[in-house]
Amino acid sequence: MEPWAAVLGLLGVLAAGVLAVYAASFLLAPSDTLEAGPFLSGARPREHALSRFHVRWYTVTLLFLAFDMEMVFMYPWALVVAEVGVSAVVEMFAFLGLLMVGVVHAWREGALRWA
Repeated sequence: MEPWAAVLGLLGVLAAGVLAVYAASFLLAPSDTLEAGPFLSGARPREHALSRFHVRWYTVTLLFLAFDMEMVFMYPWALVVAEVGVSAVVEMFAFLGLLMVGVVHAWREGALRWA
C-alpha cells in the first residue's frame, strides 16, 4: 500500500466521523432552542454567556500561563538533569529567576490585588 493511501484513508475516516457527529447533533437537538435553557442545575443563569470579565482576570490568566509553561519545561528537565549535571541546574534556576522577576513585577504593579 502506498503511504499516501493510508493518509487519505485516515482523512476519510476522520471526515466520516465529523459528519456523523454533526448528523447526530442535528437529529437529537431540541427543535426550539429558545425554550431549552443551558444546564445549570435547573437554575436560570444570572448573566449572559458572553458577558465581559474584569481586566484583572487577564493578568491572572497570563500569570497562570507563565507558570504552566514553567511546568512544561520542568518535566523534561527533571528527566535529563542527572545526565547533564550542574549546567542544567544553573539554567533552570536562571529560568526560575526570570519567572520570579515577572511575578515581583506583577506584584508591584498590583496585578495580584483583589480589592
